[in-house]
Amino acid sequence: MKAENEQRTGLLHGFGAYGMWGLVPLFWPLLKPSEAVEILAHRMVWSLAVVGLALLALRRWGWIRELLRRPRKLALTTLAACVISVNWGLYIWAVNNGQVVEASLGYFINPLVSIAIGVLVLGERLRRAQWAAVGISVAAVLVLAVGYGRPPWISLILAFSFATYGLIKKKLDMGGLESLAAETAVLFLPALGYLLWLGAAGRSTFATEGLGHSALLAATGLVTAVPLVCFGAAAIRVPLSTLGLLQYLAPVFQFALGVLYFHEAMPPERWAGFSLVWAALILLTWDALRTGRRTRARLAAAAQVPAGAPEAVGAVEPPAAAAPARGPA
Repeated sequence: MKAENEQRTGLLHGFGAYGMWGLVPLFWPLLKPSEAVEILAHRMVWSLAVVGLALLALRRWGWIRELLRRPRKLALTTLAACVISVNWGLYIWAVNNGQVVEASLGYFINPLVSIAIGVLVLGERLRRAQWAAVGISVAAVLVLAVGYGRPPWISLILAFSFATYGLIKKKLDMGGLESLAAETAVLFLPALGYLLWLGAAGRSTFATEGLGHSALLAATGLVTAVPLVCFGAAAIRVPLSTLGLLQYLAPVFQFALGVLYFHEAMPPERWAGFSLVWAALILLTWDALRTGRRTRARLAAAAQVPAGAPEAVGAVEPPAAAAPARGPA
């Protein structure tokens, strides 16, 4: 019963995290007339404040000394901070400039880009279904390029930047709150310096657009940290395969908002491109679930065979003979 309650709690936190990430396009337009770079700077500053308070309450400070003692890890943290700032800044700009649908495409194709990076950077091997999914996604990008009259640069930059960020985070192996605190701390002084420069130049909107606008800019810290806390609570309670499926909620919500709320154009060729992307994701998800079931079945069968039993030889395919699981699942 306790396990069921834990899983139910984890699912609620997962839905909460991806739901908030999916509905965040409703928030950024509220910050106009602030420009994307000013919003990004506020997001860095206020996120550090919120996460710092959370770490203070939890008394989790030991990781800071370890990080400072490891120059390579500190360099990777700085790189992660730069990459995620590009992702955040471009996403804010895209939403506030009527490109919510194209931005959502970036997060639809992100799992496929992560697979491609795994092959190109890590030398990973793909199963046939994964190759097919990547091929379909390439065709989708070509169709969308024809539809837009240009490559979908916003989608591609968002997807590649977030996939690169995920790769760096995998190497860092830090907790969610700790990594966000480290990344925002790295960019805190540049962000604060930029905001002070805007104020000195008379271009800051923080104190000139009313108390409500200032409160909304400060709330960027909560908008950043709260979904991350929910995600962390979900990650320790539900299987990774479930989180892999939940991740599609965010771009689905974003796409729906772009079409139904912001009334962005969706000509036939754009529908065709998105349909190809969705087909690739369905194929990728099916392959991941099938591979996960096979792996669990092999492990269960191996656990039932007594160690050293002669009849067990060859009864179960050894793990090395099976294609390793790849991709978001």
